[in-house]
Amino acid sequence: MGTENAAVNFSELVNKNKQTLARLQESPKLLLHRRDGEDLVLTTAARAEQDQTVVSAATRMLAAMARREPGSMELLLDILPDAFPWVRFLPEPDLHAFAVELVDTMRAADSLGNSASVAQLIIAWQHTAEIYSDPELLAALTRDHGEDYGPVPDPRDVA
Repeated sequence: MGTENAAVNFSELVNKNKQTLARLQESPKLLLHRRDGEDLVLTTAARAEQDQTVVSAATRMLAAMARREPGSMELLLDILPDAFPWVRFLPEPDLHAFAVELVDTMRAADSLGNSASVAQLIIAWQHTAEIYSDPELLAALTRDHGEDYGPVPDPRDVA
């Protein structure tokens, strides 16, 4: 059984569905390339459930450790640079805030069975680290421009 994900054009699933679906016996997931839209990933329901079970278990263990074990936050702060090398650019208070938000968001997302908010949180903090990594960009974004540009319009009112 292979560990690499197989890739096929979406049209193969439509035109040769039995042969294409048989490839799921060799690969845990099948990447379906689409010409007119976003690529899709096809897997079996059993594999998707297994993946969710593993992610959920890891999330619950991390959250429980962070809440109960003395010194666990320090351990989490020590290992974050291994998982996310870009955190080295975050100031210490921001690194701590990221760790707390990550655990809390993972727990909340797991309770809903939807990890989109976790991905969004990681990307937002990565962008913050990118700003801190560039002294010119950081200076431009943090200096006082000495002007008040007035109230910010509600983004829902902007067409």
